[in-house]
Amino acid sequence: MVASDLPPLLLLSPLVAALLIFAMPSSGRSARLIELLHLASLIVVLVLALTTVGYVLSSGSLMAFGDWLMVDPLAAIFVGLIGVVGCLTGCYSIGYIRHDVEHGELTVLKQKLYYGFFNLFLFTMLLVVTANNIVMMWVGIEATTLGSAFLVGIYGKGTSLEAAWKYLIICSVGVAFGLYGTVLTFANATASIDPHQAVLWTSIIAHAKDLDPTLVKIAFVFVLIGFGTKAGIFPMHAWLPDAHSEAPSPVSGLLSGVLLKCGLFVIIRYYAVTMKAIGPEFPQSILLVLGVLTVAISAFLVFVQHDFKRKLAYHSIEHVGLIVIGLGVGGPLGIAAALLHTINHSFTKALLFCGSGNVLQKYGTRDLRSVKGILRTAPVTGLFIMAGALALAGFPPFNVFVSEFMVFAAGLDAGYPKLMILVALLFTITVAALVDIIAHSVLGKAPENMEKSDSSWLSLAPMGALLALIMVFGVAMPRPVGDILRQATGIVMDHGTATATVTPIERVAVKK
Repeated sequence: MVASDLPPLLLLSPLVAALLIFAMPSSGRSARLIELLHLASLIVVLVLALTTVGYVLSSGSLMAFGDWLMVDPLAAIFVGLIGVVGCLTGCYSIGYIRHDVEHGELTVLKQKLYYGFFNLFLFTMLLVVTANNIVMMWVGIEATTLGSAFLVGIYGKGTSLEAAWKYLIICSVGVAFGLYGTVLTFANATASIDPHQAVLWTSIIAHAKDLDPTLVKIAFVFVLIGFGTKAGIFPMHAWLPDAHSEAPSPVSGLLSGVLLKCGLFVIIRYYAVTMKAIGPEFPQSILLVLGVLTVAISAFLVFVQHDFKRKLAYHSIEHVGLIVIGLGVGGPLGIAAALLHTINHSFTKALLFCGSGNVLQKYGTRDLRSVKGILRTAPVTGLFIMAGALALAGFPPFNVFVSEFMVFAAGLDAGYPKLMILVALLFTITVAALVDIIAHSVLGKAPENMEKSDSSWLSLAPMGALLALIMVFGVAMPRPVGDILRQATGIVMDHGTATATVTPIERVAVKK
């Protein structure tokens, strides 16, 4: 492990930007300056995030603040996701929010608050994934709720305020269970570790075999309930459809693309400790059950949704369930598949939520029964939405196909053929829902007298970048991504090094 200033710099960048934005006056004159400050923050975060990932690959885990902050290969995956998805959805926000201000949906004051809370939200998520201190990790998760709740309810309408309060209450109550799991883990660790070290994840995982097995099981259940609420795992998912549908579209992309993954990140940390302490059977059994139930509930609800963003929200729940199934299957292939699907789903869902924002501003509604002929009225947006829907449905050569194939291959290899067949059947329902979007909303007959015009380049350019990432990860995944996945898989399995090899296509070689 290497001492480094990169983790604190990564945290300070969006925090300082948020404070500066909040301190600026709310006027039309300062609006462009706030946008420039917001854009500068996004670029700095992206550069620092990718630099951090590069240093982790070349030099190993980075530590800071007396080991309270750590970026190992597992955390580096999520740091990179926050940097990339945060930057692209943040850039998309500029054109989107300008449109809302011009049409009276938002005031100049709310425009400033939006950018301030957006950067604060990035800070809280980065705090979660860089925290080595398990208490600080819990604080970060709780802070993500407080920061993003204002973004969910920023429009101030009855439905958006209701969604914000529902999100705030359910997630706060849920994360309280996560606190119980955190305290139990700390108390369990103090029996064999110095109290000053017992709060650090690196110390806990190193002494996991000395932990009391019963307390480990209880703590993992509390952690799964608590942080599973933030991840959108059934039955703690009730906040997700409302929050995703009512938030501004770029925030929905950030919620689905990154926030849910932060909850999964914390679960993976405790999952590694639990497996080392008592073996894989107990945590994997629970994860498999919850994963299948999560996929099932989303499959049966997604098809009947007519609200575009609400339909996408249920797709988020479904893919979180698939990630959980990958973790539940276990083994190098299952864990690598879950981590890769985390990346692939983030890019795809960010693209589709941004596309839903273009549709809302073009048609004035999210009701898919009224949204027809997108490809004819807004050709570029229609193309992006169609590509994103095909990717989310798992069609090749898009990225989701690769990670979905890996999850199913891992399940079959681990001896779960019936379970994988059930999950595949459930997925056919969600695929049908996505094909329905393409057939009727994208390719259908456009409304009469609707002008043919697309969104501004400020909105389309970030979507183009997301589509490029989706294609690259589906056809020729960069070698550094495969390297970081192998190393992260080794950390979860406590091998110290990687055991799974992820190739640019769907082939996976497992080294025994």
